[in-house]
Amino acid sequence: MLRRAARLAGWAARAGVSVGRRVPGVESVTDGVRFVERQVFSTLRKRLDEVDDPYVVALSAASSGESAGAGPLVVTAEPLRAAMKELLDRSVTFDRERAREYLYATVLRRLTPDEARILSTLAAGDAYPALDVVGRGERILLHNASTVGKAAGVTLPEEVPSYLTRLAALGLVDVTAAEPALSSQYEVLATDELVRAAAASVKRPKLVRHTVRLSVFGARFWAVCDPGVEVTNPTSSRQTPGGA
Repeated sequence: MLRRAARLAGWAARAGVSVGRRVPGVESVTDGVRFVERQVFSTLRKRLDEVDDPYVVALSAASSGESAGAGPLVVTAEPLRAAMKELLDRSVTFDRERAREYLYATVLRRLTPDEARILSTLAAGDAYPALDVVGRGERILLHNASTVGKAAGVTLPEEVPSYLTRLAALGLVDVTAAEPALSSQYEVLATDELVRAAAASVKRPKLVRHTVRLSVFGARFWAVCDPGVEVTNPTSSRQTPGGA
């Protein structure tokens, strides 16, 4: 519980949440952790909600200008132009820190919980085997099957190929050539239920080996978003009246 409180304190510092040394009504460590947890996640949700989709902003502005008796909004090119203008305006006003925060928050909002678990596992630095099952005419029957889902303890192991494809599209993971050091793990992966089912659907299937690891962008993204990192609050060293 104390370790959890320390981690939450780190999150609070990163999110800009100010939590006093004493909170009225908080009598125990558990109550204190829950209070900080509510404050942290409330602030994080607010920060993510501020990353508005510029197209949604443009549509909202367009719909608010309609008369009460008007029919449903007809989507034209105008909201698209307004959305692009919104992005261009932000590109002028954002500094590097704000632009980076916007980028990472936009990526974060597209992740599923299982994908977050996979990123957390890959962030440890290990590479994992991946396989494509290829049929006649080089048709890919199964793409990016991998043992990383099992290692991460995902809720939907059958969706790991889709998860990895999405993460690669976001630039968070790299799917590269096979590594000889993982040869035994490729053999284990070949017995996976998804791989076997795909291979059984055609004659003479080919298993193409790949390697999955966190990308350079993924490493930068995780370094900023890692909830386990404790960040020192610059105000924590200040003495409070009557404090130690």
